[in-house]
Amino acid sequence: METLKGLKRTHYCGDLRMDNVGEEVILNGWVQKKRNLGGLVFVDLRDIRGISQIIFDADVSKDAFEKAEKLGSEYVVAVKGIVRERQSKNPNMPTGDIEIEATELRVLSKSETPPIYIKDNDNVSEDLRLKYRFLDLRKPSMQNNLVLRSKVANIVRNYLSGNNFVEIETPFLIKPSPEGARDYLVPSRVNPGKFYALPQSPQIYKQLLMIGGMEKYFQIARCFRDEDLRADRQPEFTQIDIEMSFAEEEDIWNTVENLMKKIFKEVKNVELNDFVRLTYNECMDRFGSDKPDTRFGMEIQNITDIFKETTFEIFSNIIKDGGIINAIVLKNEAGNVSRKKVDKYTELVKVYKAKALSYLKYNDNELTGSIVKVLTDENKEEIIKKLNLTDNDMVFIIADEKEVVKTALGALRVRLGNDFNLINRDLYNFLWVTEFPMFEYSKEENRYVAAHHPFTSPRKQDMDKLLTDKANCYSRAYDLVLNGYELLSGSIRIHDQKLQEKVFEAIDMTPSEAREKFGFFLDAFKYGAPPHCGVGIGLERLIMILADTDNIRDVVAFPKTASASCLMTEAPGRVTEKQLDELGIKIK
Repeated sequence: METLKGLKRTHYCGDLRMDNVGEEVILNGWVQKKRNLGGLVFVDLRDIRGISQIIFDADVSKDAFEKAEKLGSEYVVAVKGIVRERQSKNPNMPTGDIEIEATELRVLSKSETPPIYIKDNDNVSEDLRLKYRFLDLRKPSMQNNLVLRSKVANIVRNYLSGNNFVEIETPFLIKPSPEGARDYLVPSRVNPGKFYALPQSPQIYKQLLMIGGMEKYFQIARCFRDEDLRADRQPEFTQIDIEMSFAEEEDIWNTVENLMKKIFKEVKNVELNDFVRLTYNECMDRFGSDKPDTRFGMEIQNITDIFKETTFEIFSNIIKDGGIINAIVLKNEAGNVSRKKVDKYTELVKVYKAKALSYLKYNDNELTGSIVKVLTDENKEEIIKKLNLTDNDMVFIIADEKEVVKTALGALRVRLGNDFNLINRDLYNFLWVTEFPMFEYSKEENRYVAAHHPFTSPRKQDMDKLLTDKANCYSRAYDLVLNGYELLSGSIRIHDQKLQEKVFEAIDMTPSEAREKFGFFLDAFKYGAPPHCGVGIGLERLIMILADTDNIRDVVAFPKTASASCLMTEAPGRVTEKQLDELGIKIK
């Protein structure tokens, strides 16, 4: 194996253009492809910026030519040569107008035949990509995504620092808190039988920083949650964490909006539209989701009143039991929805606990479909009028409990939006969702739990409902939604000790439990806590959207699988009995 011996990069492969013709350059990189044409060897050389074609000519440098003949895929090399204009140009390559005539070649490292192709769209399984992640990272798309992530992080730092936010690191080893998602626990060797937790977020510490008088804080923070995974979630993730004192909703919203506008302008050259605001209840009523994709319409419509006098027992019984009947309209596509598709959509809504999916088609001023026989002429007229039906429209109807109807139709709406290309992929629609429920009932725990986290302030008008009407108590929590993804969560925080204790009581936490878990935090309120608020922005989810991918693992250097494992390192792994003994731990 050779060394550089002075052949240090002068240019990146992907940066060379016609302006460089005649220059002597040194390139460092990996062999993407080699073609031997007898007296000439052509090599596509790749680095993080792109690819350049190298020509090895025996008449120019016999030594370099002979070395080039032996090159294999993914060999690491250093090349010196002269940039010249290509006779046969390649319009599909940014560097397709030029090539480098090599005068010197050094082979820095050899490679075995890679188990995956080093190119985008290679149809390799994700498991294989993750097992050989160090090779997968060589792909242009992966490198571009990680460069994008770095760029966004720098924009965030520059913007927030320029607006007097102070970057402060908070601890990784913290006190376990069973409220919310499951903690990752870390045993303490020097404190036998006791455990740290890895932070789910810096929530308490950033509030303590506000009490500590820092006023404006931010951190690009690593967070950890031991929860079931999805395509847009990882057990360890990065959060753009922001907190500010002497502020209310408008202050933090303006800060975030201006940050997003800066990111999208610098990264995508996109001028963002105004950020829309809707309450949680409005979102659920109109879209069946608290993170709706607003790039298309097809809003949910309530048609319960049409069936108040119906003799159709299934509908009448649902209404008597307090349920509702809602519909969505698929415009001008009835002829493209087969019975097979209806069956698939029925299976989808059943996942969301809907018992059935009814449908109607409107053609030639006539309704047909699964429930048309139970409709009176008056019912038909009302449906056509209320839903503003026109020829070739299709109506999907669910009758059930309110929550089931909304979530099931919300999921069906998104599926239809994708299936029928109703979504404008060039749009970036931001939506503030506000006034979330303060609590949600956990059937598993048989009690009300904090819907956001227990440090969120209730609305002023709902203070008296904290203990008496939890189901109708709303908070000053807010989410920012982008194209159907929850991008951030935040809230106005509680800054009064008595109110904080009352919220703990509302989630059935006894005073002694509150003292045990959060005594230091409650004590801090005694010494002058300013009103404060903040957000946690999911960095990976933001980068995922900016990179135009729907898989968060595409924007994480070394991600975990859906089972929270690393196929490359085989983490998590077993430990020795000696290690367990030192920690006082026994595995059952």
